[in-house]
Amino acid sequence: MSEQTPASTSGKTPVDFWFDPLCPWAWMTSRWVLEVEKVRDIEVRWHLMSLAVLNEDKLDELPEEYREMLATKAWGPVRVVIAAQQEHGAEVLGDLYTALGTRVHNQGEGIEKEVVARALKDVGLPESLMDHWDSTPYEPELRASHKEGIDKVGQEVGTPVIAVPGADGEQIAFFGPVVTPAPKGEDAARLWDGTLLVASVPGFYEIKRSRTQGPDFSNL
Repeated sequence: MSEQTPASTSGKTPVDFWFDPLCPWAWMTSRWVLEVEKVRDIEVRWHLMSLAVLNEDKLDELPEEYREMLATKAWGPVRVVIAAQQEHGAEVLGDLYTALGTRVHNQGEGIEKEVVARALKDVGLPESLMDHWDSTPYEPELRASHKEGIDKVGQEVGTPVIAVPGADGEQIAFFGPVVTPAPKGEDAARLWDGTLLVASVPGFYEIKRSRTQGPDFSNL
């Protein structure tokens, strides 16, 4: 499940982050890890995963409302985002995710087609990428990106997936951390330091408790 951490061209500690723009919890974690970039010497590298792909073989086990959400909301955005990555480079992912998440989650616009189009405009990407909403030739690349993250962490997870340095330079992946609201400043740094600490223990797998509140975007 672990592998040597790929080198960062900046010399900073690389942190690989897999997200689906639909997920509010991934959005919260992404804002935390960007806060960590301000207080620790890390470099976040963004990757796409898909809740639609993750759940496509277990739809019968899901609540009807969640199945409907996956069918109507989950495919279009990730198709557009993977097209942006393939046609304009991986470096556009971070800014595009920020534009999407700000509109979808912080501003409550929802993950509608017109919202994704506005997010593309926010970051100067062409509206023609919306042609990929209903289908895309880049589905193999989407599935490969998703598989890369899931192969690191295992099947019984959701989004986000984060891969960080572990013992002896190995890369260890986790689902999460799931946190609300997104920690700032030294609170963000302490959570990062704790994440590295548990990643340094080869046999560590999980800490979990039931969530008692929903996503809180008030400080974003």
